[in-house]
Amino acid sequence: MSKLTLDRILHTQGFGTRKYCRQLIAAGAIRIGGDTITDTNTPIETDGLEFSVDDEHCIYRERIYVALNKPANIECSRKPSHHPGVLSILPDQFTRRDVQPVGRLDHDTTGLLLMSDDGAFIHTQSSPKHHVPKVYVATTYAPVTGELIERLLAGVKLHDEPGTLAAEICRMIDDHHLEIVLEQGKYHQVKRMLAAADNHCTALNRSQIGNLKLAELALAPGEWCYLNDAQLALLKPPFTN
Repeated sequence: MSKLTLDRILHTQGFGTRKYCRQLIAAGAIRIGGDTITDTNTPIETDGLEFSVDDEHCIYRERIYVALNKPANIECSRKPSHHPGVLSILPDQFTRRDVQPVGRLDHDTTGLLLMSDDGAFIHTQSSPKHHVPKVYVATTYAPVTGELIERLLAGVKLHDEPGTLAAEICRMIDDHHLEIVLEQGKYHQVKRMLAAADNHCTALNRSQIGNLKLAELALAPGEWCYLNDAQLALLKPPFTN
C-alpha cells in the first residue's frame, strides 16, 4: 500500500513531466471515481487506483508487463534504423516510462514479444541462465527431413560461437514447417542453425515463451495486451513443452 500525490502518479504513469502533469490537474483533466480532482498535493492511495485523463480510462500500474503480437518489418529497438520501432505501435506513455522489449526479434520475425519497464523481469526472461524456453515455428526453403531434425537436436556449429548449439526440442509440423524450442536467444539463432544444417529459413514466428502461448492471447498482428498475474505465472518454471 502506498500513497503518492496526483502529479507524481501521473508522472510515474508516463503522462509527462511533473510540471505538465500539474497543468493537466489544474485544467480539470483528471477524474477519480467520477470526481474532477484539482488538488495536486493530497496523497492518493495507488493500490487499485483507477482514474481518467481527458476521459481516457487508466489503471495505476507500478510496473508494466505487456505481450505483443509483433508484425513483420518492425524493429525491436528504441532507435530503429531501417523500419519503424516497436514502440511506435504502442501508447506514447510506454516510451516515457522506458518500456523496453524483452529480448529481440529480427525485423522480419513475427510473433510473441514481451515488453516491460521492470529491469529484473527483463533480465530473468532474457538471460540464458534462467532457461526460459522460446518456441518458434520456422518455414523452410527445402523440405523438412528426419536428418534435419536430428542435426538440430544434436547441435550445429555456428560462426563465432565457441561450441555447438542445439535445439531443446525440434518437431516436424509438415513438409516445410518445423517447431523448434531454444533457451539461448543468440543473434539470428534459428536462421543460422537452419543454414548450418543445410536448409534455409524463409519465415519465422515465435509462438510461445515459457508456458505463455500467443494463440491463447488471441492477439492479431500489431495488437497487444497487459499481462495479468495468471499469465505472468506462465513465464516462471516449471516449464512444459
